[in-house]
Amino acid sequence: MPPAMDIRSSTADPADPPVTARQLARLLHARHTVLPKRLGAPAPERSELDQILAAAAAAPDHGLLVPWRFVIVPPRQRERLAAVFAESLRERDAAATPDERGRAREKAFQAPVLMLAIVRLGPDDGDIPGSERILSAGCAIQNMLLTATVLGYASALTSGKSLQSVGLRHLFSLDEHEEPLCFISLGTMLAYKAGPERPALERYVSELGPAP
Repeated sequence: MPPAMDIRSSTADPADPPVTARQLARLLHARHTVLPKRLGAPAPERSELDQILAAAAAAPDHGLLVPWRFVIVPPRQRERLAAVFAESLRERDAAATPDERGRAREKAFQAPVLMLAIVRLGPDDGDIPGSERILSAGCAIQNMLLTATVLGYASALTSGKSLQSVGLRHLFSLDEHEEPLCFISLGTMLAYKAGPERPALERYVSELGPAP
C-alpha cells in the first residue's frame, strides 16, 4: 500500500500539521446537515469565510459562465430578510397567527453566517442548458460545505416557499434570468444530533450491462 499523501493547500500556515488523505476523506464523509437553529458562534472568521467561498470556484463550469453567485446577509440586514419571510407567509396564508409569523421571522436570525445561493439560467449562452448551470451551482455549494467541514464548522441548506416570493426577489435584486436555489447557513454546532444513515452503494450505483 502506498504511503498516505500529505495534503497542504497553497495558503496553509506552515505551522499547521499536515492532513493525510485518509483524514481528509474521513472529514468529508462526516459532513451532515445541522439545522440553522443548532448553529451558533463562533462563526467562520473573514479569512475562513473567504476560503469557503473561494472553494466554489473549483466547481465544474462548462463555458466558464460562473452561473452562480452568493449574497451574504450580514446581521445588520437580517431584519429586512425577516420581514420578507413574514410577509411571504402572510401572502400564502392570510390566517397565519402572530406566533406563526414570528417563527417565520426567526429563521432570518438563527445561523451566524447566512447567504443566498443564486443560479443564472440565461441568456448569455444558449448552448449550455440550464441543467448544467444548476449542476455547476450544486458543485460550487458542495465545495463550500466540504471546506467548511474541514475548517471545523457545521452547515445546512434550507429552502422554503419564501424563495419564490416577490419580496425575496426584490430584496436580493434578482433579474428575470436568475433563480434563488437555497440559503446556506454556517456556524458552530451547538447541539449534536446524529445525521441520517448514509444510503448503501447498491441504492444508487449500477453497472451498464451488455446489449440484450
